[in-house]
Amino acid sequence: MGIYDYKVTKPDGTEVSLSDYKGKVIIIVNTATGCGFTPHYKDLEDMYEEFHDRGLEIIDVPCNQFAGQTPGTDDEIHQFCTLRYNTQFLQMKKSDVNGENELPLFGYLKSQKGFEGFGKGSSALAMGIMLQKIDKDYKNNPEIKWNFTKFIVDRQGNVAARFEPTANMKEVRAFVETLINE
Repeated sequence: MGIYDYKVTKPDGTEVSLSDYKGKVIIIVNTATGCGFTPHYKDLEDMYEEFHDRGLEIIDVPCNQFAGQTPGTDDEIHQFCTLRYNTQFLQMKKSDVNGENELPLFGYLKSQKGFEGFGKGSSALAMGIMLQKIDKDYKNNPEIKWNFTKFIVDRQGNVAARFEPTANMKEVRAFVETLINE
């Protein structure tokens, strides 16, 4: 199976097939409304506004698996994002990204791009310390570690990159831009 074989569900229950995005660059991200990384919504929206007409799609999957930082209903989450960050990209039904109830799409994404570390810097160090308490083996499994893990899919449907929430959003943007310009 490839990326285009998967579907995601909108808050109203309708399904969206990723095959609808063939030939596009896609960012698939698990999000939260009450997280220290929530301001990533601004950077994501900026990228969407700049690159959407050139083939960028963003699929936002709210998830409440990380410290309960997405407690609202799908409607409350949508209102928060549109009012606070003016998001215009596709927002899905709140879902799990790890464990027995994870979306099959996230199982596939993790099988294509595993965890490679948080990088350097104070936020990377803090994430590592926190996760060591939650999962002593976190470095050795592909599970999503926290909110705002971003998977980038190229125009051919390959999972080209995985960016942890600690990644600099300028690096994410630069990577996306290279794919947009190909």
